Parts: sequence; structure tokens; C-alpha cells
Amino acid sequence: MKSFKGGIHPEENKITTGSLIKEMPAPELIVIPFSQHTGAPAKPLVKKGDRVLVGMKIGEAEGYISSPIHSSVSGKVKDIRVMPHPVSAIPVLSCVIVNDGENEPDPSIKKRTSYDTLSVEELKNIIKEAGIVGLGGAAFPTNVKLSPPPEAHIDTLIINGAECEPYLTADDRLMQEMPERILEGANIIAKILGVKEPIFAIEENKPEAISKMKAAGANVVTLKTKYPQGAEKQLIKAILDREVPRGGLPFMVGVVVQNIGTVKAVADAVIYGEPLYKRVLTVTGDGVKNRGNLLVAVGTLFKDVIDFMGGYTDNTIKLIMGGPMMGISQKTDTVPVIKGTSGILLLKGEQANIPHSEPCINCGECVEVCPMHLVPTLLAKLSENGKVKMANRWGIMDCIECGSCSYVCPAGIKLVQAIRLGKYLLRKERSKK
Repeated sequence: MKSFKGGIHPEENKITTGSLIKEMPAPELIVIPFSQHTGAPAKPLVKKGDRVLVGMKIGEAEGYISSPIHSSVSGKVKDIRVMPHPVSAIPVLSCVIVNDGENEPDPSIKKRTSYDTLSVEELKNIIKEAGIVGLGGAAFPTNVKLSPPPEAHIDTLIINGAECEPYLTADDRLMQEMPERILEGANIIAKILGVKEPIFAIEENKPEAISKMKAAGANVVTLKTKYPQGAEKQLIKAILDREVPRGGLPFMVGVVVQNIGTVKAVADAVIYGEPLYKRVLTVTGDGVKNRGNLLVAVGTLFKDVIDFMGGYTDNTIKLIMGGPMMGISQKTDTVPVIKGTSGILLLKGEQANIPHSEPCINCGECVEVCPMHLVPTLLAKLSENGKVKMANRWGIMDCIECGSCSYVCPAGIKLVQAIRLGKYLLRKERSKK
């Protein structure tokens, strides 16, 4: 491992970069949470016993920051009940559907003969009704992100193709296999924002993706390979030399950033009338027999994905949604793929061992590599001692939870875990006011 100020070089392990995207047939049972996005959970529109179709809206957005939910199969609603969730610490309300195998689409799904004449508001409404959220991890409703305040002057759209998280290659494969559709989606978003030409930001370790996107006519900026290059604020700094203010958002410096998967979903919705009910993800690691990139129906249980890829190898001891740096460890494989599931990582042996924490030696390594210029060890100590107001003054909410600090810590201190606790306690305290 090499580290330097503002970035690190973890082992990449992108062994699936050459694996073509393969569509996984939807299993017999689908579990679709009504909470798959930042903001309020969707309000159920179906009940037990109802028949649903592929792409049918089964959950309505509840409030401005929320997003609709759609069925990924045709079949009968078996139940509406709380079920385990791969992100939430507590079970969430979910729709359990028995797949009838007919794959009957909702009548609303149809290709548009033309979308050039659609207004900005019409395009944003299509994106909203399609349930599109950020597929890079945050899952923020895309229509809201494309509606900056009137005082914002957006002059740049960055399409994030960095995919700097080790192991994951889903975005890489999308760029290699569907460059034209991705470019179409980017141009639709550019029209909404009034931006002339989107910038595609791709790390130099993806030469095939760079070549394919350039051949499709994209304006590509090649970035050095480092982690966490794909974080919004780091991309903006690297490409435009603009710094988003503390506690601020990219629109404050005239920029909107969208993930590759999100852009492809926009094209699917606007051109083909398809809501977001399936996504591409990477299944990888030494803990699964076969590895690759899959197009998976939202609501497919992790265990079904793993079975489709040949099952577990011997001594698999860790299951993670996402990559090793920012992913979320799972205690069960009966959680569903959601819109924000970029990968399923299975580890065994030394790769999965969590080092025993020792006392901080004040080496400053965590400070050196923090891309947000924070003091992680101080934030962790304040969080563990419940001093969240002081942690807030030291910028805890600016932490992007990239994991760089924990990765380089020679004492093995679980810095990100402690900081997440502090952020949770701070939000809880704020909610009481």
C-alpha cells in the first residue's frame, strides 16, 4: 500500500473488468423495500394478493426528497411486511412478490419515437416517475439533484466513471458495452441543466472504457488512479480546481455530478420508458465460486445471486454490499439487491480478518490521507465520548466515510465506524429540536 496526502492506493483486484455483463433471471421470490433512497420511504400502492407487472409502480414518492418504487417481476404480492435491509440497521417495510415467470411488462413501458421536443420539466418528471436515484451509493433522488436552486449557475456536468472502489467493475463494463446509451443519457441531463457538453471523468486504469467512450463521441478527461478519486468533491477539485465549501454541495460551485449507472438509467427511462427496476452489479471476491458482472432484478436476495454464481467457496467468512472500502458488511444473505447495490463482495481468510485495535500512537497517518482535510482520530474520540457538538465544530459531517483513515491506521482503530456513530448521534440530537 502506498499513501499520499489526499489519496491512497489500495490493491485494486478488478479481476472482473473483462467479464461481460450477464443477465440473471429473476428468482421465484422477490423482496422490494419501500426505502431504497435518501429521504422518506415510498408509500405502498399495492396490498397482499394484488397482481403486479414488470415496471409497475408499487410505491409512491412520499414528499419532495423521496422516490417511487417499481416491481421488477410480474406476479402476486405475497405480503407487505418488514424485512431485513442491506443498509438499514433495522428491518424496513417491503413488498414480497411471488414471480409468476411470465415477465409481463406494464403497459406504460414503451419506447418514445422522439424525446427532443420534451421540455425540461417533462424530462425531470419522467426521471422522477421512473424512480431514478444515484446509483453510485448515496441513492439521492436524481430529479431533485437536477433541480438546483434558482441562484445556482450550473456550467459543468461531470459524469463520474472513476469507479475507484477496489474490486468493483460494473460501471467499467457499462462504459465498455453501452457507450452510446450512456452518452445519450448524459446529453439528456445536459439539456435539463442547460450545459453544452458533459465531461466524462474516467481513471486511467480503464483503458477500454476510455477508448469506447471516446469512440462514441464523449468528452473524456483521464484521471490518475487513486482512492477516493470518485468522490464528488475530489472529482470537482481534480478536473476544475474548484473547492466545494465546507458543508456545501457541488451546485454551489456550478457543478452537478452524476454516476455512470445513473446516466444509463436516465436513458432507459426517457428513451425506452423503463423505470429503475434492475441494475448492473459486480459479484466478486475469493468467497464466491464464479465472479462477474450481472444485470439483476431489484429485490433479488443476495443468496440467490450467490447461488447463481456457483455458491460460496470454503471458509467464506465475510459478505459485503459494495466494495471493501465503503461497503456495508452483512450478517445475513437474505437481504435484497436494492437500487444502490453496486456490488456483492465475498471474502475469506486474511482478507476478511479485522485487526485488533490498539491505542492511537498519534502518527498522523489518518490526517495525511484524509481527502476532506479532517482529523479522523479526533473525530472518532469525540464520537465515542458522546461529544457530538464539538465533533460537529471539527467538521464531522464533512466526512465522506471513504475509509482511507481506517485503511492506513497502524493501530487498527475502527475510525470510520466511530465517526458514523458520531454522525448518527448528531442527527438524532438535531431531530429532537
